[in-house]
Amino acid sequence: MIDFGGVITAWYSRNKRDLPWRNTTDAYTIWLSEIILQQTRVNQGLPYFERFIEKYPNVEDLACAPEDEVLRLWQGLGYYSRARNLHSTAQWVANNCNKNFPSSYEDLIKLKGIGDYTAAAIASFSSNERIPVLDGNVFRVLSRVFGLEEDIAQSSSRKIFLELLNQLIENQNPKIFNQAIMEFGALQCTPKSPNCEICPFVSQCFAFHEKRIGDLPLKSKKAKKKNKYFNYVILKFGEKIHLTKRSDKEIWGGLYEFLLLEGEDLYTIDDILKNIQPLKNSKIFHFPPNTAHQLSHLQIFSQMTLMETDEQIEGLQYYSKDEVENLPKHVLIDKFLRNHTGIFD
Repeated sequence: MIDFGGVITAWYSRNKRDLPWRNTTDAYTIWLSEIILQQTRVNQGLPYFERFIEKYPNVEDLACAPEDEVLRLWQGLGYYSRARNLHSTAQWVANNCNKNFPSSYEDLIKLKGIGDYTAAAIASFSSNERIPVLDGNVFRVLSRVFGLEEDIAQSSSRKIFLELLNQLIENQNPKIFNQAIMEFGALQCTPKSPNCEICPFVSQCFAFHEKRIGDLPLKSKKAKKKNKYFNYVILKFGEKIHLTKRSDKEIWGGLYEFLLLEGEDLYTIDDILKNIQPLKNSKIFHFPPNTAHQLSHLQIFSQMTLMETDEQIEGLQYYSKDEVENLPKHVLIDKFLRNHTGIFD
């Protein structure tokens, strides 16, 4: 077997990015970075990490923060269950671990929002525990270099990749090895059009010699996305508008939005008026439909309708412009408000 560990750690020493979470062994800081970087590219996640670590430098600070504040700081990253789990886990650690964030795989895997990969990464990076990490980058590197053709979408394939990783990590510095293989997948062995001519594994790489770069790793196709239709009604009274908080069990849980009428299609004004009885002297304006918003499992079609009224609807909460600015809002609402700043006039 090639000296995979030696080659990839040597490549890492020459090519690694200087990232703030690599300059510490603090488990809390590393955990924060790992949660932010789930489903998120480094260049997008880095500013969020910097804002979070500045505002919440330790787990106790994060635990004591209001949930709305945490969600507002997270706004724009998506997959908001990560933020709610982040906050919940911080509270549990602060109350049960003497405010010391766990650093062993055995303890980490028990925490909410932490799976096998994240637990392995934190344990490895913070305490140099000899446990391999397995994420999308690692799957890609191993499948191409060693010719592993198991479907990585199948849970049974994970055992095969981990067996190989456990052999490769032997006699290596676990922290450096794990960071190296992940960085190699992110910068060198990229999903599309990798520069194979400068790859240190070019002479041994199965995928390169078999012309299978585009085929590996093998991954079965995802199910077709479902369509959802969100018809938002912006209820405006004076210089305030109505917002309501979504249930934690829904997509964008815990975030604020306008009054939602979910249907089988986008509504006309007549459709909306069948669902909402217009108030006295109401003025109604229909905005053009938005471009479909893509989530991993959903395609959301949406549009906004403004309804200005001379009275408030009883039982609904209305907010001023400054109050709305400080509330956590999902992407459809935030984008609309940024593009229509005059709506409060």
